[in-house]
Amino acid sequence: MTPGSRAIVRHAHRPGAAECGVQDSVSEHWVADGSETAVDEAVRVVRRGGAKAAREDELRDFLLRPDPADSRLTERVRGVDESGAAIRTDVVVERPLTLFLNGQEIVTMMTIGDYPDYLAVGYLLNQNMLLADDVITGIDYDEELETVVVRTERETDYEEKLKKKTRTSGCAQGTAFGDLMEKFESIQLPQDAVLKTSWLYALARKINTAPSLYLSAGAIHGCVLCQADRPLIYLEDVGRHNAVDKIAGYLFQHGIESADKIFYTTGRLTSEMVIKIVQMGIPILISRSGFTAWGVELAQKAGLTLIGRAKGKRFIALSGESRIVYDQDISQVRQEGTRHQRKGSHDDGA
Repeated sequence: MTPGSRAIVRHAHRPGAAECGVQDSVSEHWVADGSETAVDEAVRVVRRGGAKAAREDELRDFLLRPDPADSRLTERVRGVDESGAAIRTDVVVERPLTLFLNGQEIVTMMTIGDYPDYLAVGYLLNQNMLLADDVITGIDYDEELETVVVRTERETDYEEKLKKKTRTSGCAQGTAFGDLMEKFESIQLPQDAVLKTSWLYALARKINTAPSLYLSAGAIHGCVLCQADRPLIYLEDVGRHNAVDKIAGYLFQHGIESADKIFYTTGRLTSEMVIKIVQMGIPILISRSGFTAWGVELAQKAGLTLIGRAKGKRFIALSGESRIVYDQDISQVRQEGTRHQRKGSHDDGA
């Protein structure tokens, strides 16, 4: 390793109650006088306390989620608003990260820089440069040099593959190398997977109200690995393809099974997104945003359940509809609050 670099070792970790800001306690609410107003206020206090406790329980579902308080990920800048009044606001930081596989430079990505190891491993997996049975012997990240090096037991040489470059539709200038369809047509997604509509609505509510860089600063995409109605891994980045790759890297490094998982994203359902999710072996893909024609075509060929425009009570499925179980009375589903409506709530987003 070079001076200033560090080897990254990650362990699966689930935040406990204390880490989520939760304290176990019992509260009693006494009404000093018997007035109707005092009783009503006491009821409201109890309800607020119950709602807060329920929200904290939901946040404990996440094994990993965004940390808006991480000062490395945003900067405070000055400006003016539409009336000319002075303002200060948070903006997301993006920085370059050059990825090496063993001794070979692969690509330079623009990223927020929070999980360079997951991003590096996931990118290599989704480009078919890292194989499922590869043994990673080390991951070295140098923050000063803005580089990450993935080392494997297997010798690698992708000189010819690197000559075949495709600029994708992803923001932050996504790039794919070689034949995007190398593994795609041979993958068999599990047919017994199901998606209950009650899970879909619960996931959307939990994800869109969880603390995130999007809610604090905007200009960012989020991807979430879910199981049934529980969001597990929630990662963000300036490009949706980066967020997908981070989750792919997390799955690989922690040996997590993907056949029973659901993938939720805030980005468009493009061909690149569909290919990556199929390669990850995940049978269900949900997005708040819309579709591209090739993305739908590929999803249909792969047997991927593809759901888009999932906002409030609405969603549209254009592939794999047989996996959907309609168990939710939609009259009981609340519309989204204005604060939690992301870009794409009134259009297809980016």
